[in-house]
Amino acid sequence: MSQPLLKVENVTKRFGGLVALDTVSFHVNEGEIVGLIGPNGAGKTTMFNVITGYYKPESGRVYFKGEDITGKPPYVIAKKGIGRTFQIVKPLPGLTVLENVVVGAFMKRDDVEEATRRALEILEFTGLYDKRFVKAGSLNVAQKKRLELARALALEPDLLLLDEAAAGLNPAEIDSILELLREVNKAGKTLLIVEHVMRFVMNISERIVVLHHGKKIAEGTPKQVANDPQVIEAYLGARLEL
Repeated sequence: MSQPLLKVENVTKRFGGLVALDTVSFHVNEGEIVGLIGPNGAGKTTMFNVITGYYKPESGRVYFKGEDITGKPPYVIAKKGIGRTFQIVKPLPGLTVLENVVVGAFMKRDDVEEATRRALEILEFTGLYDKRFVKAGSLNVAQKKRLELARALALEPDLLLLDEAAAGLNPAEIDSILELLREVNKAGKTLLIVEHVMRFVMNISERIVVLHHGKKIAEGTPKQVANDPQVIEAYLGARLEL
């Protein structure tokens, strides 16, 4: 079997006396959609921050395409092919939707015309083309979520880390973003998704990793995880019907 696209190996991260991640290991294969779930404070966003270089772990390693990227600066990791969205969307509100995406496109493209052409393609793909000249600050929540995704796609990543892409969306908007992310995956992007909306993450993930108090307590298919007694007790509260 070929090596995984992303490999997290025995990662521990502390903040003072708090152990946010406790010897966590998992992997993501190329082309997969993997969910990362758990209660608030489980360590999910901390894990994203370790993978993308915002935090350096006390111990353990992170490998991307077989290369040790542990603790490298975020801009270096982004250039290597890892993009991410953030739980709290923060577009550049005074810039247009198009300008927001062009900024991301400059990571891989130096030419303004080329970066703009790529940004327009991404806006078409994400359903924001008609909003390209609108100020980003005036978008609604669902549109801002799509813009956050578009900005990450502008980096041309191989691996996309999505932090609560469905948070704050109504059921119709959740279905719409689900469909969009499936298209992103079909277009060749590998996805690692942190999510609290179970209908969303259980629908889209091929495999799910569960964190609780910084430890990995389960890993498996959505059905396996939904029926795991430890996961039900720590997080779900009841058995999910899938």
